[in-house]
Amino acid sequence: MSPGRGWIRALGLFMVVAVASVAQPPVLVALPFLVMAAVLGVRRPASFAALGIALVLAVAWGPWDGIGYVERAWALVLGGWFTALTLRHPGVRFTTRAFGAVAGAAATVSAIVAARGDAWNVVDWAVRDRMSRGVSAALETFRAMRGGHAVSPALASALDETVRAQTVVFPALLGLASVAALGVAWWMYVRLDRRDDGGIGSLSEFRFNDHLVWIFIGGLVLLVVRWGDALGRVGSNAVVFMGALYALRGVAVVLFLSGGLSLLGMILLVFGLVFVPPVLLAGAMIIGLGDTWLDIRARAAGS
Repeated sequence: MSPGRGWIRALGLFMVVAVASVAQPPVLVALPFLVMAAVLGVRRPASFAALGIALVLAVAWGPWDGIGYVERAWALVLGGWFTALTLRHPGVRFTTRAFGAVAGAAATVSAIVAARGDAWNVVDWAVRDRMSRGVSAALETFRAMRGGHAVSPALASALDETVRAQTVVFPALLGLASVAALGVAWWMYVRLDRRDDGGIGSLSEFRFNDHLVWIFIGGLVLLVVRWGDALGRVGSNAVVFMGALYALRGVAVVLFLSGGLSLLGMILLVFGLVFVPPVLLAGAMIIGLGDTWLDIRARAAGS
């Protein structure tokens, strides 16, 4: 099994899962991997070992409270959709199958929630409660680091506003984390069982169906016209989800044109994300949106 750069991509995707997920990241990766392994089959000892580790993580990681059951149910449905799409369309690129799995899982869960009446309000409250508890734990850590002195009201207020914003768009964040988690799980399965490091492509090759731009446009329309809180929230989540994907697509275009990031370029990128993230993200998103119509990489390759 020759070494490759796939593990770096998988590690980067797992970092996305850890940052964006409101669920338990190991669970969100482990359960889809278990579904893939159970349905597609495993043959090699390394795959069986990974299967055992994934089973332990799925069962033992995180609490089995209300939101814990919801997380595991989502991850199982997500893995089921991805595996079904892989069986039906094995030659289709990973991103298409991953987006299809997220859409299928969202439709399935939405139907269940709609049939349960107030189930959405319960999930919404549980997510807000978990985020609030996370912020409280962070504030306690800061206070302990400061020798028992309370943190500044400005920091506490900023963290509270962050929780409010994340609660509104947590479906979009979960969607992004789910795509990344499927990438990690699929890379693990292909790498361990098929000894292939190409389960997920390089970032410079990242692209998706151009027609998805209408989801972004529709989200913007819902935000502008303000037809009630519910539709406004749908618009916010559509813009956040697709905006992040287009920003990533913009980064892919830049990497393709530049031939990759040097060490200096990586350092500058990190500083930019720390000090001026809105500027960098907006610029990357504009490039990604432009690539929808201009297909910049194809033009550059053909010139």
